[in-house]
Amino acid sequence: MTMGAGTEPPLPEALDWYVHSRAVFSGGNEVVLLRGGDALFPAMCEAIAGAMREVWLATYIFDDDPAARCVVDALAAAARRGVRVRVVVDGFGSMHALDALQQMLVPEGIGLAIFRPARRWWSWLQPGQFRRLHQKLCVVDGEVGFVGGINLLDDRHDLHHGWSEVPRLDYAVRLRGPVVTPIEQTARAMWTRAAFGRDWREEIFDIARSGRPVLRARRLLRRMRLALKPGVPSGEPALAPVRAAFVVRDNVRQRRSIERSYIDALRRSRERIDLVSAYFYPGREFRRALLAAAARGVRVRLLLQGKVDYRFAALAAQALYDELLARGIDVYEYTPAFLHAKVALVDRHWATVGSSNIDPLSLLVNLEANVIVSDRGFVDTLARELDRDFAAAVRITAPPALAGWRRWLRRGFVAWVARTYLQLAGATGRY
Repeated sequence: MTMGAGTEPPLPEALDWYVHSRAVFSGGNEVVLLRGGDALFPAMCEAIAGAMREVWLATYIFDDDPAARCVVDALAAAARRGVRVRVVVDGFGSMHALDALQQMLVPEGIGLAIFRPARRWWSWLQPGQFRRLHQKLCVVDGEVGFVGGINLLDDRHDLHHGWSEVPRLDYAVRLRGPVVTPIEQTARAMWTRAAFGRDWREEIFDIARSGRPVLRARRLLRRMRLALKPGVPSGEPALAPVRAAFVVRDNVRQRRSIERSYIDALRRSRERIDLVSAYFYPGREFRRALLAAAARGVRVRLLLQGKVDYRFAALAAQALYDELLARGIDVYEYTPAFLHAKVALVDRHWATVGSSNIDPLSLLVNLEANVIVSDRGFVDTLARELDRDFAAAVRITAPPALAGWRRWLRRGFVAWVARTYLQLAGATGRY
C-alpha cells in the first residue's frame, strides 16, 4: 500500500467546475495575498495546527531545510492528533529530499505519495515522465486553502545556487469559501493518482481476494479519477464578493484552461496589464493578445528574471525582447534576488496567482494550478505589491545587441528547442 496510507474516502462528486472550459467563479470567498514563504509557511502552520479532520498537501519541491521542517512539524503534530494527513510531492522536483521526507513523514502516520518517481535515468524513457506535478496546494478540513507558486523551500535557499541574503520573489494566496472545494478535490486527485501509480498491483490483488470484487473495483476507479458530472450550470448567477475561480492545467479535460483564462483577460483589457513570470516564452496566440492590448493603448508591463537561475530560460525570454519593445510593451528584469512568482493583474478587476509560468512547460506539459480573483480590493493590494517589485527592477530599453541574422538565428534555435521538447513530452496542438 501507499506509504503511511489508510483507507481513503471516495472523491467528492460535485465537479462541475472541472467540466467547464472556462473559469467557474464563486462568490463569498476570502482571499489574502501572501508574499513569499516568510508569509505563507506561518499561515499554513497556523491552519494545520487547527486541523480537526484532514490535511491535503501537493507540491513540486519539498525540501528538508529549516523552513520546510516547520511545516513538517505542523503536519506531524496534526497526524498525532488523529488528523488524516496526505502529502504528494513530485518525483523529480523533490528527488533530492525523498529519503528525508520518508523518514520524517511516514513514521508519523502521514501518507506520502511520490508523483512519477525519477530515481533512475531510465525512468525518463517512460511515457509521460516529462509531465511533472508543478502545483503548490494545501487544504485544511476543506475550509482553508493555499495556492501559489511557492515551494516548500526557504525563500533564501536555491537548490542549484545555494543560500542568499535576499529572499526570492514569490506569491501565494490563502482562501476561504466555496473556491476551496475544487482545490481540495484537485489535491485529493493528485495524491490518489500518485499513490495508485505506485501501488496498483496490491489494490488489484485486494479486489480479487475480496468477497465483492465488482463493488470494490468501482470504488477503486472512482478514487483513481475525477468522477465528472455531466451537467454544467447554465448562466452565471449573481455572486457576492469576493469572486474567485480555481483553474488547473492537466492532460485530460483542462489542457489549456489557464492559458485561455489569461488570453481572455488580456483581450478584455483597457488600461493596465502587469504580468510577472519566472519563465516567459508565450505561444503565438498569447503573444498576439499582449501585442494587441499594447496597440489599443493599454499599459503592458512584464517583470521577468534578471538574476538568472536557468540560462536557457532567460535566453528564450530575451529572444522576444525586440518584438515586445518595438510594439510598446515595457520589459523589466528583477535583479535583487531570484524571481519565482507567477502572478498577473488586468485593469482593476482581474488577477491571478498560481504555479503556472508563461512558457511551454507550464502551459502545455506540467500539471499546474492558479486562482483567479475578480475583486477590486484584492487587485489593488496586488497592484501595490507589484509596483514595489517593478520599482526594484531594471527597465530594459533595448534588446541584447546582436546583428539581425544572429538575433533571428537565436530566436529560431529557441523555437526549435521548445518544439522538440513538446514533442518529446507528447504535447499536442499549436503553440
